[in-house]
Amino acid sequence: MARKENIDRLLRDWPYDPQGISVRKKKGDDGREVLQMRLDLGLLQLEVQGRPDGTHPEGQDTFYEHLKKKADAEGETFQMSEEECEEADREFVQYYHRRVCWLALREFESAVADADHTLALMDFCREFSPDDQWTLSHEQYRPFVLFHRTQAAALAALGEGGAEVAVEALNQGLDQIRKVFADYEAEEEYDEDELVTRLIELRESLRQHFGVGQTLQERLEEAVASEKYELAAEIRDQLAKRTNAR
Repeated sequence: MARKENIDRLLRDWPYDPQGISVRKKKGDDGREVLQMRLDLGLLQLEVQGRPDGTHPEGQDTFYEHLKKKADAEGETFQMSEEECEEADREFVQYYHRRVCWLALREFESAVADADHTLALMDFCREFSPDDQWTLSHEQYRPFVLFHRTQAAALAALGEGGAEVAVEALNQGLDQIRKVFADYEAEEEYDEDELVTRLIELRESLRQHFGVGQTLQERLEEAVASEKYELAAEIRDQLAKRTNAR
């Protein structure tokens, strides 16, 4: 291998850390930003815009966009082929790696966006999958993707809207994860799930550290459950004002 083609110096100057996730931003030859993740036997380089590998499947920004366009054209007869399932798997993995990079860099809004892409692709695959086992092989990771999304949304909200909004983001995410457990008739496992426990611990830590009592959303749910509809209307107005103020 020619000297200019190897990455010996790069790997030597950036040692692998088995105890953590090593991620950095760098400039490409054309000045664009890229993400780099150090791995045990090398590194990954990911684009920050569009699909992480920088390709445009069938001229689209992502393979998911290509699949949607094809499904719209074919209508009810559309079903994913084996090759399309394999290509969807590639996109799942690429977005997983970039989501981990964003979380490590504390760029939480970008992590939320990539999690949303993965969840939308999961929804599409569940609807048009040719094989139930292949579908379940992805659905088992839905709580994990929601965990990342909830964590990122809460920490983004903490910086932008404060601790109460962050707590509400955690509650919303926990509700979404509970629904997944219920959809697959595993709700009895919800309370003992490690990811659920970690999100609850983060929520209660925020409550304690920032002195957050009942959030507006929690007060609204309590008012509705108690049939205190005038109070519920007042709280809705407060929520609307807070949303418009952002």
